[in-house]
Amino acid sequence: MVILGVDPGFRITGYGIIKKDGQKAYLLDQGALRLNPQKHLSERVFLFHEFMTEKILAHQVQAICLETPFMGKNAQNFLKLGYLRGILYLLAAKHKLALTELAPTEIKMSLTGFGFASKEQVADVVLRLFPGMQMPDKLDITDAVAIAVCGLWKTNQPVHSLRV
Repeated sequence: MVILGVDPGFRITGYGIIKKDGQKAYLLDQGALRLNPQKHLSERVFLFHEFMTEKILAHQVQAICLETPFMGKNAQNFLKLGYLRGILYLLAAKHKLALTELAPTEIKMSLTGFGFASKEQVADVVLRLFPGMQMPDKLDITDAVAIAVCGLWKTNQPVHSLRV
C-alpha cells in the first residue's frame, strides 16, 4: 500500500508518501508545495491539483489521508482550505483511491500519546520513526508525514519497522 498524507494550505502544503511493504514501511517522498500568495486563487488551486496529480501518478498512490479541518479565527481561510480539500476528494475519486480523514487530536494522540501535542513534538516523533529524515524548514512537512503514518495505522495492518 502507498499512502499520501497531506497537510493542505494555500501558502504551504506539506506532503508525505509512505509505502508499506510486508511488515515494513518506507518514506518514499516528503516535502512542501509552496504557493505564491500573489497569484490568483484559481491559479493556486490549479497548481495544487497538478502537483498532487503528479505525486499520485509518480508513486502509484493507493490512498490519501488528511486532517479534518478546524475553524480558526479566519472564516475565509477555512472556506478556501475547502477548495484544496475538494481537489483531494476529486483526485481520490478520479484515481479510485481510498480517502481517510483524521482529527488533529487523533493524529497527535496516536503519535505522541497526547492529543494536544505541539507541532515540534509531532516532528520529534516523526524524525524518530524515520531516522534518515532531516528536520524540515517547515513543520507542515512532518505534519503530513504524521498524517500518512496514522492513515497507514488506521488500515489496521501491522507495521513492524519504519524506514526512510
